[in-house]
Amino acid sequence: MTYDAYGRNTAATDPAAPYYRPRRLRRTPALRRFAAETRVGPANLVQPLFLREGLTEPREIPSMPGVFQHTRDTLRKAAAEAVANGVGGLILFGIPEHKDPTGTGAVDPDGILQVALRDVTAEVGDSTVIIGDINLDEYTDHGHTGVLDANGDVDNDASIELYARAAVVQADAGAQIVAPSGMMDGQVRRIREALDQAGHQSVAILGYSAKYASHFYGPFRDAVESTLRGDRKGYQQFPGNIRESLLEVSLDVAEGADLVMVKPALAYLDIVRLIADHVQVPVSAYQVSGEYSMVEAAAAKGWIDRDQVVRESLASIHRAGATQIITYWASEFAQSLDR
Repeated sequence: MTYDAYGRNTAATDPAAPYYRPRRLRRTPALRRFAAETRVGPANLVQPLFLREGLTEPREIPSMPGVFQHTRDTLRKAAAEAVANGVGGLILFGIPEHKDPTGTGAVDPDGILQVALRDVTAEVGDSTVIIGDINLDEYTDHGHTGVLDANGDVDNDASIELYARAAVVQADAGAQIVAPSGMMDGQVRRIREALDQAGHQSVAILGYSAKYASHFYGPFRDAVESTLRGDRKGYQQFPGNIRESLLEVSLDVAEGADLVMVKPALAYLDIVRLIADHVQVPVSAYQVSGEYSMVEAAAAKGWIDRDQVVRESLASIHRAGATQIITYWASEFAQSLDR
């Protein structure tokens, strides 16, 4: 291709030069599919599911229309439907009836998340990847992701001991991957040690490695009936930091993380890309509740084309470098994506 002194393409007037028309490959749907560089498939998607202890009917989450706290029966049905739609994985969250200062429900072999893991494993077996979220915030009466010390601060080392116990009971209940989301230092190493000592060497760890102190989490806190007092800025990452993410990810990989995650997704696509360029393990991204609810609210007003915006957002996350996308639209949109 040749250019004149003003930088203009002279190919159109130079018969010896190729004449490029990029629009040729955009002309029809078939051509656009044929030339697509990024294509999200159902196997890239992970569906979050919530089991609420004590429910007799599923309960829609007010700030997340179309997303439910499930009963045991409806959880199994939702899991089976997601698998039938081809989703790559399910990540499960438990919501207990009772909370306490140390989140004992998280480490109880019969706690609500362990019940969910056993039920879903019995329903779908190894037809999909079953992931257990490791955190204490759903189980503590103060809503923080760990136990508090005498000063009211989250005690890092005491918390990761509980994470390790939670990982083992989740693995016992059928989790193929455990996903520590507390952002405590050393959590991956301690969980890996505990899993290996319990004979669960084959259970993988998905580290919430770059989890930001984001305001996009609000609807999720409704979903898990959070009782948080204060905030989590003392342990989740500051939204303006970039290099810190590389440090957090490198530490998790060195400690034994099999996959790493960026959370949230859309406001942090630069972080997804940066991490994908620097690590050799798969990179996941969590399209969080606030991202979901904003799209649903705008669509309800008729301001956007919901389906097209969802597809565009999923493509952007995948394009940025995420292999797995945790999204509340996973099961619904898996049906319409390329298989």
